[in-house]
Amino acid sequence: QVQLVESGGGLVQTGGSLRLSCTVSGGTFSSLSFGWFRQVPAKNREFLAYISWEGGRTLYGDNENGRFTISRDNAKNSVTLEMTGLKPEDTADYYCAAARGDVRVHEIWYDYDFWGQGTHLTVSS
Repeated sequence: QVQLVESGGGLVQTGGSLRLSCTVSGGTFSSLSFGWFRQVPAKNREFLAYISWEGGRTLYGDNENGRFTISRDNAKNSVTLEMTGLKPEDTADYYCAAARGDVRVHEIWYDYDFWGQGTHLTVSS
């Protein structure tokens, strides 16, 4: 059973940077693709970033303006999301998701097979 644990959330000032981590156990890490999503109350889960199982392809959401970067470290079984230029509207619960191989539609949350419990980010104005 694949298990994902997010960490790195916290309180950041507007314009600051933060790196979220997703530690993965179970399964074969190198065969998994990963996505990052976020969600706030009364809003749908928003796609942020995707990285393919071989690490050669990354995709990002439409509303990030190049501020987010996803990466993976197969030696450490971890996936990261680096965020810069944070804004109050980035305040949300951030989730790491995994899928066997590549997902069919990277932006759709239910195309992923495994989810972590989330880590919260608050960006103060």
